[in-house]
Amino acid sequence: MRSCRFSIVVTCFNQRSFIREAIESALIQGADEVIVVDDGSNDGSAEILQEYCDRVSLCPVAKNGGAPRARNHGAQIATGDYLLFLDGDDILVPWALTVYKRVLEQRHAVLVHGEKLSFRGSAPTAMLGELAHGPIIFREYAVPMNKDRSAGLCASTMVVERAAFLAAGGWTPEILCYGDIKDLTMKLGYAGPLVLIHEPITAFYRIHEKQSIHDVAKYLAYAYRLLANERASRYPGGAAGLGKRYAALGAYVVFWSRKGVHAGLWKEAAHLALVSLPMVIAAVAYRTRSLVRRRRKLEHLDLDLSRFAPERPAASNKDR
Repeated sequence: MRSCRFSIVVTCFNQRSFIREAIESALIQGADEVIVVDDGSNDGSAEILQEYCDRVSLCPVAKNGGAPRARNHGAQIATGDYLLFLDGDDILVPWALTVYKRVLEQRHAVLVHGEKLSFRGSAPTAMLGELAHGPIIFREYAVPMNKDRSAGLCASTMVVERAAFLAAGGWTPEILCYGDIKDLTMKLGYAGPLVLIHEPITAFYRIHEKQSIHDVAKYLAYAYRLLANERASRYPGGAAGLGKRYAALGAYVVFWSRKGVHAGLWKEAAHLALVSLPMVIAAVAYRTRSLVRRRRKLEHLDLDLSRFAPERPAASNKDR
């Protein structure tokens, strides 16, 4: 059984209203180190972060450079075998690292994608008792490019082997808005095994008004960066892996083109789909083939998460 050290890298920019919950959720994981990168916040976040200076490695950055650059900064400082990233407006559930450790003790993956639960407003902590259950249900692939099912992209549910991350060049600073996550997965496409965790969830993903997810035009724009990287041969796999890379990028384009149409960006969505037509065709073909053929079976790992479930208050005489 493998023993792995974990570093949690928390990044934030002007998230004073959320950062305390994010850091607290990281500290209860029992990771070997927690690194907090304040990416040039000017909303008073620094006052809150100073409260944790004796419990985390605090790394303030003078000028905002974007989440990918901030994550790279934290990763360079980290010493763990694996990096667990957490955005400053998201929350790790109490058992997140326990789940990741259990999987990585059994499987030597270079990349793990967990599952998230999206929410608005207050964190749904009342659901923890309902969500704290095993076993771990997952799929393993020899390499990320072999993935035959879609997975929600979220930096806060991503765990990556630090050595593989650094060898791949880390996050691309110029690519943001979910394109950064797809780009990193593409760069790790043949680095080693991928594990997709379907249950239980490992993070709460916060949706709020200042979030970039509402600006679909930006997502469409960053998709072109991914296409440019492929055309410049910046992703591994060579000629033999061309079909799989095209299928992966085509699926990404289809997803955001549909989002663009729903947002009323018909012209922009159509242009993106048109310039990446070979990739879209590859995505449809790959999807059809995976539906016809047998998909990789779900696997299970026993894990008792009952200790993470909040204790129910004792029933009063009136309730009996």
